Amino acid sequence: MTSATAKTAMNAALSGVLALGLVGATAGEALAGKAGMEKCAGIAKAGMNDCGTSKHSCAGEAKVSGDPEEWVYVPKGTCKKIVGGTIKKAS
Repeated sequence: MTSATAKTAMNAALSGVLALGLVGATAGEALAGKAGMEKCAGIAKAGMNDCGTSKHSCAGEAKVSGDPEEWVYVPKGTCKKIVGGTIKKAS
């Protein structure tokens, strides 16, 4: 797989995950207590994260895409399939 193909595949996977995980402005808060979801760090697009980090306290404030501290909720088992995705332990 070429670098361009890998990047295209990663972007497509990320877009799909974001489409599944973000259904509204408060999707992160709504999914927080639901079974079957996990926090996936390192894949959030700038401005599309689900919650705060040590850098800020609100959803949607990620400054750069792919920041290893930023995360989004994804269906359980999905994060390990995404290049750059790391399962973030519940705090």
